[in-house]
Parts: sequence; structure tokens; C-alpha cells
Amino acid sequence: MTTTTADSLIAAAHALSGTLDAMRFAAPVSHVYNPLDYAWGIHEDYLRRYAAGRKRIVFLGMNPGPFGMAQTGVPFGEIDAVRDWLGLAGPVGKPAVENPKRPVEGFGCARSEVSGRRLWGLFRERFGTAEAFFAEHFVANYCPLAFFDGGRNVTPDKLPAAESQPLLAACDEHLRRMIDALAPDWVIGVGAWAESRAAAALTGRKLRIGRVLHPSPASPAANRGWSEAASRQLAELGVWA
Repeated sequence: MTTTTADSLIAAAHALSGTLDAMRFAAPVSHVYNPLDYAWGIHEDYLRRYAAGRKRIVFLGMNPGPFGMAQTGVPFGEIDAVRDWLGLAGPVGKPAVENPKRPVEGFGCARSEVSGRRLWGLFRERFGTAEAFFAEHFVANYCPLAFFDGGRNVTPDKLPAAESQPLLAACDEHLRRMIDALAPDWVIGVGAWAESRAAAALTGRKLRIGRVLHPSPASPAANRGWSEAASRQLAELGVWA
């Protein structure tokens, strides 16, 4: 039986999820969400539909946002974009230990993931249809886990070394498997940290690595016109004409 690109990514995501489920994280982390577990059905649909074949460009995010991938299982998974543009929807379960300050409501979540709204909004504006965008592009997260300190998001770069080293090793290996399957010309980090992880994990591979400004509302530069800034960066790199 022929193994497709999507099959390879699904197997890699399963392996990563299993490895990460065995890891434990100490205070100040109060809750850890793995949407590859409780939102697996949507994530698998995303890979099956959009990870077919080789991609020229892979956009790499950091880890799930509380109102994006943590709700939908899709990287930068702002609900309107996932449902209305990507055409993905369905039931989403619950993490084993739910954070009462960040409940998982799936597609019923009323909050908007601003980073995802900006990212997918740019792609929709430029390419029109999801099929046109995914013909040459793919969007992934480096780490699939979301970390919380109560109501506060904890990003992977803030974890202590004893916890981050095995996490980064597993995510590096998954990234290599994904890139080997997709065989892109470019990996574009969405933000400096994702770019740095790609550079560390993918040393020696024949591809180019760049970055765009992170679309987070915590970034004053992103709030001054993220779409224009990211488009300009991609044009300067030669990624987009």
C-alpha cells in the first residue's frame, strides 16, 4: 500500500502525541492541554485534507493558543477560519484535567484567536480559497501542547531546562519527520522563536529558513498592520512574488 504525505504526517503526529503525553510539568504550570488527544478527529481531518503532496512553503508556529488550536485542533485555529474557510468542524472532546479559566468548548467557543484570525485572514485575502493556498503551503505548530498558569498562557520557551529539553527533542524529531514528508523549499517561522527552533532542528537539510512577524495582539508592531508587514517580509525573502 502506498503511504501518502498525509499518512506520514498523521503517523508522526500520533507518535509525538504519545511521547508528550508521558511528560510531566511542574508549577507554575497548572494545566497542560494536548489537542492531538481530545481534538484528534479535527486535526486528522486537517492533515488528510490539506497535507497532500509536496509543499513549497511551511509556516511554523510556536504552540496552540487558548482560543485557537486548543479549541479546534488546527494550528492557529481561529474558529471562524477553521469552520468557514477550511471547512472543518465536528465534535471536540475535553482534556483529562480541564482548566476552569480556559475551558475547551470546541466550535462553541465564543472567543476569537486574534493571531489565527490575522494569519488565516491574510491567506484568504491573497489566495481566495483554502485549496489555492494549500496547493503550495502548509501551516503547522512546532509544539502541540498548550500550557497554563491559571488563566495565563505559558509559552514553551518559558519552561525550565529540565522540562524543556525532552519536550524540544520530541518536537524537533516530529518537525524533521514532517519536513522530510513535505519536502519544502522554505520553512517560515511565525515569530523568532519558531524560526530558531526550525534552524536548530533542520540543520543540514536543503531548504531555506526565514520568519515573519508574529501576529499576536501582544506585539505592538503586529497591531500596526500585521498583514502588510508579513506580506512585505515574505516578498523581501523571495517567498512570495
